[in-house]
Amino acid sequence: MVKDGYRYALALGAAGTACGLLLEPWTAAPWAVVALFCLYFFRDPERSIPRGPVCVSPADGRVVQVRPEPDGRTRISIFLNIFDVHVNRSPIAGRIRSVRYVPGGFRLAHLEAASTGNERNTLVIEERHGGCLVEIKQIAGLIARRIVCRIREGDTVEKGERFGLIKFGSRVDVLLGEEWEFAVRRGDKVAGGSSVLAHRK
Repeated sequence: MVKDGYRYALALGAAGTACGLLLEPWTAAPWAVVALFCLYFFRDPERSIPRGPVCVSPADGRVVQVRPEPDGRTRISIFLNIFDVHVNRSPIAGRIRSVRYVPGGFRLAHLEAASTGNERNTLVIEERHGGCLVEIKQIAGLIARRIVCRIREGDTVEKGERFGLIKFGSRVDVLLGEEWEFAVRRGDKVAGGSSVLAHRK
């Protein structure tokens, strides 16, 4: 469980208790339901991380795009609905070359325009063995208004290591170069840290 879940649940539970005591007992019920949903939303299950030269999914969700970019890379876009696990994981092992936050709008995260127009946080990871670069974008959506990133430039990460989350519905883009052979297609359901997005050629 992500610690944020306990904080939200306690605050909502306290508000519900106050309503139940000061007003009618039934008024506590909606607060309790939302508190329980927060505990569900902020769950953080353990995952089995695949070995070998593979790129794993940085998030749970559904692949909504696998498309080439003008610079020769390929973008894999993963949409997270409010029922998916929202903890983000590193797709490869390596060193963080850069972390860049860009303010923006809050369009529906599954739309193509969200990749360049929404609030986002972009990380570039240099692979530990081979030196290729993998770019990840944490993208806020219509409901998501908070991007959390707990790593900085110069940090090292392991494949599948947790590095942040996006609260309440979002999208994650992964940009890979020509050295990767892709293992997913549009419509596939993926799990953060355990689903393989691509293999090194």
